[in-house]
Amino acid sequence: MKPTPVAELAKLLGGTPAGIADSLEATGWATDSRDVKPGDVFLAIKGARSDGHEHVPGALTAGAVAAVAEQPVEGPHILVRNLPTALAKMASAYRDRFDGPVIGITGSAGKTTTKEFIAAAVEPLGLVLKTEGNRNTEYTAPLMWTELTQEHMVVVCEMGMRGFGHIEHLASFNRPTIGVVTNIGFSHMELVGNREGIAKAKSEMLQALPEDGASVLWAEDDFLDALSAASPARVRTFGTGSGAECRITGYAPHGWAGCGVTGTLDGAEWIAEVPAIGRHIALDAAAAILAANCVGIGPAHAAALLRNAKLPPLRMEVREWNGATLLVDAYNASPASMLPAIEVLGEGDVSGRRIAVIGEMKELGEASMTGHRDVARALLQARVDWIMLFGAGTEDTQDELLKGGQIPYTIEQAENLYDVEIFLRRKLKPGDVALIKGSRSLELEKAVPK
Repeated sequence: MKPTPVAELAKLLGGTPAGIADSLEATGWATDSRDVKPGDVFLAIKGARSDGHEHVPGALTAGAVAAVAEQPVEGPHILVRNLPTALAKMASAYRDRFDGPVIGITGSAGKTTTKEFIAAAVEPLGLVLKTEGNRNTEYTAPLMWTELTQEHMVVVCEMGMRGFGHIEHLASFNRPTIGVVTNIGFSHMELVGNREGIAKAKSEMLQALPEDGASVLWAEDDFLDALSAASPARVRTFGTGSGAECRITGYAPHGWAGCGVTGTLDGAEWIAEVPAIGRHIALDAAAAILAANCVGIGPAHAAALLRNAKLPPLRMEVREWNGATLLVDAYNASPASMLPAIEVLGEGDVSGRRIAVIGEMKELGEASMTGHRDVARALLQARVDWIMLFGAGTEDTQDELLKGGQIPYTIEQAENLYDVEIFLRRKLKPGDVALIKGSRSLELEKAVPK
């Protein structure tokens, strides 16, 4: 964020400034007092385990110029009635200043990867403003708009879902003109009851599209019809079947760090070299090419630009240790991402052994047992030699593995991250390839040998 008077931010937030000098300027934002940099404005978020208001003194000591709070606090601050509402009001004011295309992305899996692919594919339009990392919540998504400058020509924003009405709230200030739904899976199903609920929640973004916009949807999605019905805009599809408008016609892994994908769109062939591996990654690439086409970029041109995408860490991130290859995909996990990752492990060229560290997939609700048993079947099909399981949900995985004929002594259960690290250090040998994947709260990346 360029230096901005805090008093101006107070007006945009609809808040009341307290103890703020007219000359005071802000240069950034912080949602955690431990991450504060000089010049930041600290957001006092009331969380389930911590109240940010208690950390305002520490944030100010660390260099924050002010806080945004829902109750009076010591030191310079902006008092607002409701923090998410105030942030949305501010973001909407910035959004009013922008008349270019805004591409919104949501889905059960692949949101961040697809966002990075789209950002790379639309670069011919000019400077791209995009969601940084996974800042896609009601507290972090609005902050992207404060980075807007006159040089930005296109905006790419990711929208997460934490229940009904959440994406509707994000769409109220992002106001996307093009909406991409990567897939409807099982993530956060316990918040909305079932997959139908997930589709309904994701549709909130599509409902916000203008009639002259476009919806970009997966042709093979079980909920394609429901998603299409929710969109007032033109529906365009990507996938592998003959009915897909942007159709994948070929996929080939190129080592562990990338793959080649070919396809067609409007009769034109495209070829992409993608800096990640997996058939699910190929679908993300096709979605990006189609989204770029919605803003006037030819498929061949968009596909060629995907090699420039900078993917964030912990998404099939390739690391080396002791002559072994580690595929660290520990950002999050659901069946929609876990099963393709295991497929990658099974299909790749391995001179040693295939090893899998599989963490529990959380927030699956009533689909937890089925999802974890599906993981076992995928592991069996991938011919994995050694398996470590971590988390309560993986008990169903172990039961299904044993039923499927996996040798018992090749399966281990971890009680903690130390067990996982010791397992990897003990098992990994030159030529081995290990997949490490689980839900974010498990923090499996901390167990990867340094």
